[in-house]
Amino acid sequence: MKFVRNILLAFTLALGAALGAASAALAEGKTHYIVFHVDENNPKVMNITLNNVQNVRKYYESKGDKVVIEIVAYGPGLVMYVPGKSPVEKRIETMALEMDDITFSACGNTKRKMEKKLGHPVKIMSEAQVVPSGVVRIVELQEQGYAYVRP
Repeated sequence: MKFVRNILLAFTLALGAALGAASAALAEGKTHYIVFHVDENNPKVMNITLNNVQNVRKYYESKGDKVVIEIVAYGPGLVMYVPGKSPVEKRIETMALEMDDITFSACGNTKRKMEKKLGHPVKIMSEAQVVPSGVVRIVELQEQGYAYVRP
């Protein structure tokens, strides 16, 4: 009888530990990976993108989840990251300070083409990183499991 009681006690403790571990894993939430794409020099599209980023982040955080976001701009959309020309420059500066889970990526191919056309270097906001190719960056992120969003 004592043997059976010890087995039941051991089983109960093991089951409790397993359920506790499962509850802790669920409480931590899921991490969502999302890439947003901007290829238009259109203030409305840029603002919609930033609104979407904030809304997605707020939604997932309310569920206890995390989100990792990258906004890739190329072609005419690269203006989004050009200081003094970006219609969303202040929003990007603020978002970069408030969110440590967001990356702003600027297409290096587009930057080089703009520089050649203009005849001088094109400055990119310090909040943005230059990647070799915007399209390739989006493909790489999708291959890593990122969800793709084009506002």
